[in-house]
Amino acid sequence: MKSVLSPAFRRETLTTVQGNPDLYPVEAFVSGSPDPSAPVLGIIGGIHGLERIGTRVAISFLHYLSARMDWDPSLRFQLERMRIFFVPLVNPAGMAAFTRCNGNGVDLMRNAPVDADRTTFLVGGHRISKRLPWYRGNPGNTFEGMEAETQSLFHFCEKQLAGAPLSVILDLHSGFGLQDQLWYPYARTRSPFPDLDHVLDLKALLDRVLPHHIYRFEPQSKHYTTHGDLWDHLYDTRRAKNPGCGAFIPLTLEMGSWNWVKKNPVQLLSLLGPYNPVKPHRQKRTLRRHLPLLDFLMRALTALPAALNRC
Repeated sequence: MKSVLSPAFRRETLTTVQGNPDLYPVEAFVSGSPDPSAPVLGIIGGIHGLERIGTRVAISFLHYLSARMDWDPSLRFQLERMRIFFVPLVNPAGMAAFTRCNGNGVDLMRNAPVDADRTTFLVGGHRISKRLPWYRGNPGNTFEGMEAETQSLFHFCEKQLAGAPLSVILDLHSGFGLQDQLWYPYARTRSPFPDLDHVLDLKALLDRVLPHHIYRFEPQSKHYTTHGDLWDHLYDTRRAKNPGCGAFIPLTLEMGSWNWVKKNPVQLLSLLGPYNPVKPHRQKRTLRRHLPLLDFLMRALTALPAALNRC
């Protein structure tokens, strides 16, 4: 990837994890303003090893921006006023092994030291056995007990977001629902998200700018709650350390994989089929359909807060 990316993107290895039998790096790519007070957009993929389409969408957008760097002054203008980073594959060992969990059998999206008010048995995260899906790991429920992937991702995001007046992280997932959904916190509780006003402003702006968009925009807890959500932990930690540190909106794009299965039921027979579009034309369509959203988030962050105040 290094040879085809614009030099405007800085590459950073967050950690290296053990697979079977290989070692895999977890890498980030950063571009834009080095000013700590610039707004920030983060694009995350591949937290679950079976959900490959999220990594493909992240890499597709990364290459889209890279290809524009040499000839598009409007993009360079945007990136002088904001910062964007990508971590396209958080769980390389899981992806290589065709598993949802990482190399230690841990579901990385259940791994943070956060306990939910109430969850669905197993699905919401558990510590019964790594032989069962949705295993939380981290028996001591401490940050130090988290997996290398989640610790390094947390530290990296915390550093990138530290002085931002407004920041958005978009975490790319699949495997749920008939419709593409944008979920906002919390995952651990149905209590209102403290930055709900900013979320609603962002939604209003999205509805106004892209009135025919494809997303259902709602809290994750409307569908289910989970223990150990990494973005809940990052949000709460950041808010506790710096009460006036600016708004942070973690979003999850949950791509509606049931729709792919509905159109092609035979893909249920494959390990990756329930989580990814299998037909080549559906893969290409998925890589295209989210570009307007990603471009919107970049433009909105460049113009905020003025754009949100005009909603």
